[in-house]
Amino acid sequence: QVQLVESGGGSAEAGGSLTLACKVSGWIKGFNIRAWYRQSPGKEREMVAETTEGGTINYADSVKGRFTISRDYASNILYLQMMNLKPEDTGTYFCNVKGSLIGTSWGQGIQVTVGS
Repeated sequence: QVQLVESGGGSAEAGGSLTLACKVSGWIKGFNIRAWYRQSPGKEREMVAETTEGGTINYADSVKGRFTISRDYASNILYLQMMNLKPEDTGTYFCNVKGSLIGTSWGQGIQVTVGS
């Protein structure tokens, strides 16, 4: 069982910055992908950034050059540093871990609101 707890959301002005953190705990074995998703009002949930055990990192086109995903291996925390925020970045952000041996787990979600 994998548990994910997000923190760090809140409000920011356009052009500002926020950093999200996801504490990962539980049994994790095998190759896995850790990611941040978001769901904006009226839209489907979308992948924002992901990182694999092999070190591959992918970003949605809309956040490239502005968001950075990283991992603290010692503390088992997944981060999402968000810079130059835009109003369209507003939404609920979810931490996600998935792998063939562990299935898919989601955090409870955390709100990010960007004012214009």
